[in-house]
Amino acid sequence: MRTFLFILLSFITASVSTYGLQDEHTLERKKVYTFEIKNDIDPRMNRKVRLALEEAKAKDVEMIIIEMDTYGGAVNDADDIRTMILETKTPIHVWINKDAASAGALISIACDSIYMAPGASIGAATVVMGGGGEAAPDKYQSYMRSMMRSTAEAKGRNPKIAEAMVDQNLEIEGITEKGSVITFSTSEAQANGFSEGQANSIDEVIKKQGLDQYELISYKESNVELIISFFLNPAVSGFLILIIFAGIYFEIQTPGVGFPLAASILAITLYFIPYYLTGLASNFELAIFILGIILLAVELFVIPGFGIFGVLGIVGILAGLTLGMLPNDAFDFTFVPSDDLFIALLTVILSSTIAIGLIFYFAPKVNQWKAFSAVTLANTQKRTEGYTSSNYNDDLLGKTGITQTRLMPSGKIIIADEVYDAYSRGEFIDKGEPIIVISTEGTSLKVKRYIQA
Repeated sequence: MRTFLFILLSFITASVSTYGLQDEHTLERKKVYTFEIKNDIDPRMNRKVRLALEEAKAKDVEMIIIEMDTYGGAVNDADDIRTMILETKTPIHVWINKDAASAGALISIACDSIYMAPGASIGAATVVMGGGGEAAPDKYQSYMRSMMRSTAEAKGRNPKIAEAMVDQNLEIEGITEKGSVITFSTSEAQANGFSEGQANSIDEVIKKQGLDQYELISYKESNVELIISFFLNPAVSGFLILIIFAGIYFEIQTPGVGFPLAASILAITLYFIPYYLTGLASNFELAIFILGIILLAVELFVIPGFGIFGVLGIVGILAGLTLGMLPNDAFDFTFVPSDDLFIALLTVILSSTIAIGLIFYFAPKVNQWKAFSAVTLANTQKRTEGYTSSNYNDDLLGKTGITQTRLMPSGKIIIADEVYDAYSRGEFIDKGEPIIVISTEGTSLKVKRYIQA
């Protein structure tokens, strides 16, 4: 009996120990979060890093690994990202999988440790203009030197070396000569304290941090971010511009229908919201666009003729659409890449031109479309077909007068001191211009501009 109890107790003890080891083994699987910085440092990357760090915090991960490969980008966005990394309590390590130049170097130095793939490099942090060739003014260089120096100090790295990655006039014996900025290779970075070592993969970086059992969680764009990325495509933005201009035009031509205006408002919303969320469009640029709409409306509905308000309105609309696509700072294009500026201008100008061309081509044919005839009266109710809805005598046919209000295309006219409702053939006729009645059918007189021989 004693032997049986001893065997049973031994079995239970072994089972509990095994379960405890398995449970301990499970508990040792720490969460490691990873995301990539592989494009230009701009408002979109700024947003991506913020979302990634927020998700990592929500998942309570053990550490964060950034896979870096970038030539840099906007200084202000690099500063934002650097600050977010410095303020994150979770350890953040970076694996440079080729290049960490300029803003990429600043972000890398802000991390708790730096690992580099064979053949990688870090440095060359001189601030350059948007075109990428000419160095930016000294105020930007000074700001970058300060950030590099303070970031290196915060992470226990040599601040003078970090500053020499920006300033070619600094000379550090045995490291760099005057006239060139520092760019370290993998071995050079490790030798000078700007890298903790070489690594061939993210898994190797994690193991160098002492984790053998871990769960790797990678950042993935949400459905909302995928939709935003879709609408940021220049081709989609161009299509939305077509709808904006076409909707405004057809609403002016057929006031009261509502659908063209609704389509235009929807297109404006879908155009600006993605750029606004990613930080490309700001309140300033939205204000310029709205002001352009207001000025154009004033020109069309208040002031006769087409003058300065109309021109300023069109300029404001086009400027708002263009600036909304660019990471400019209140018309400061210092750090806007020339390619981005060209693409934005080309998208807006080309789309606007196509929109105007399509408007002139399709406007006369709209009434022939079955879909449009379902919401508008496209047929003419002629007297020869039995319609007698006219409020006017045939005596008015061929009579001349002047416009009492602007015809856009409807309004009021004066004939022999009598006021009549009238509409043009589609063109705008300013107040006080001579007209001639060309049809008396319907509830309004149809007129055209009268040109005396």
